[in-house]
Amino acid sequence: MTVSESEAGATPAFSRRGFLAALPGLAATLNGAPQASILRVAGRAANIECICKRAWGAGPVQGTLVSHEVRRLTVHHSGKALRDNRRAPSRFRAHQRYHQSLGWPDIAYHFLIDRHGHTYKGRPSWARGDTSTDYDPSGHLLILCEGNFGNQRVSQSQERTLVRVLAWASGNFDVDPGTIRGHRDFASTACPGADLYRLIDGGHLEHRVRKRLRRGVTSKKELCGRAGRRRVAAIERGDA
Repeated sequence: MTVSESEAGATPAFSRRGFLAALPGLAATLNGAPQASILRVAGRAANIECICKRAWGAGPVQGTLVSHEVRRLTVHHSGKALRDNRRAPSRFRAHQRYHQSLGWPDIAYHFLIDRHGHTYKGRPSWARGDTSTDYDPSGHLLILCEGNFGNQRVSQSQERTLVRVLAWASGNFDVDPGTIRGHRDFASTACPGADLYRLIDGGHLEHRVRKRLRRGVTSKKELCGRAGRRRVAAIERGDA
C-alpha cells in the first residue's frame, strides 16, 4: 500500500477527542464574554510544524509498508548523543539509510524530534513501524527524540515539542494519553534512556498531554517544498 507524501500526511482540522476537549473553554468564553476573550481561547491551540521527508533529504521508500491502526503512543531515543543540533537532519538521513540496510522499507519511526524541538516526518502514520527488539510494533505510533538520554538531558524545547506531538496524536487517532509508554516497557532495552523515561514513568508526560488537550486542539502544519528546505537549511546553519 503506497500513497503520496501529501496524502499520507493529511490531517483533519479537528478530531472528536480534540473537539470535545475544547468544548468547556469555548462554552465558558461564549457565555457573555467579549470577542477579545474568544480570540484568546482560540489562540491557546498549539501548532506543530512538521518538516516533510523530501525537505529533510529522506530517500524513497524501499519495499512494502504494512498498514496498521494506531492504538498507543510509544517514545524512543536514538541512543547516540546529539550535542550539535546542526547535525540533526544528517543524523535522520543516516538513520533511514541504516534502517533500510536492515531490509526495512523506511526509517522505523513516524515522527522525529531534534534537540531544538523541530519536528520531522518519518514513515506514514498508517504504516506499521519496525524494531530490532522483541516486540510487535503494530498499533504503536513511534516517536523518536534524537539523542542518548542515558547520558544527556532532554532539552526543554524537545520536551515541549514531544508534548505537542503526543497531544496531536492523541486527538487525531483518538488514543488515550494513558497509553504513552517508552520502548523499554515493551522490550529488553534501555531506550528511551533514563532521563526521558523518568518523564514517562512518573506520569509527567501524560499529565502535560492531558493539560494540553484541555486547553484546545493541537494542529499539525507540514513544511514541504521550498518552505521545508529553507527550514532545514536554517537548522543546518545553526540559525533555527
